[in-house]
Amino acid sequence: QVQLVESGGGLVQAGDSLRLSCAASGRVFNTYAMAWFRQAPGKEREFVGFIRWRPSGRYADPEKGRFTISRDNAKNTVYLQINSLKPEDTAVYYCAASVVGGNAETDYNYWGQGTQVTVSS
Repeated sequence: QVQLVESGGGLVQAGDSLRLSCAASGRVFNTYAMAWFRQAPGKEREFVGFIRWRPSGRYADPEKGRFTISRDNAKNTVYLQINSLKPEDTAVYYCAASVVGGNAETDYNYWGQGTQVTVSS
């Protein structure tokens, strides 16, 4: 089992930056791929990006150059840095873990409870 706890969300202004954290416990964290998804009000959950245990991975699309995922295996933590926040980034942000990784929800079998990010204009 892997337990995931996100933190770092909150109310920010457009143009601000924010770093979300996801602390993992349980099985060997550093062998897992870690992903971030988000779900905006009234919308389906969407893929943001993922990082493998060796720091490689991919992001959803070039626009998400504002998003950077990193991990610290010594701290069992993965991060999502979001720059130049926009109101449309308002969502609940979730981290997820799996052995393989990928860009689909079904690729992941462990999920955190989510952290709310609200961006005001």
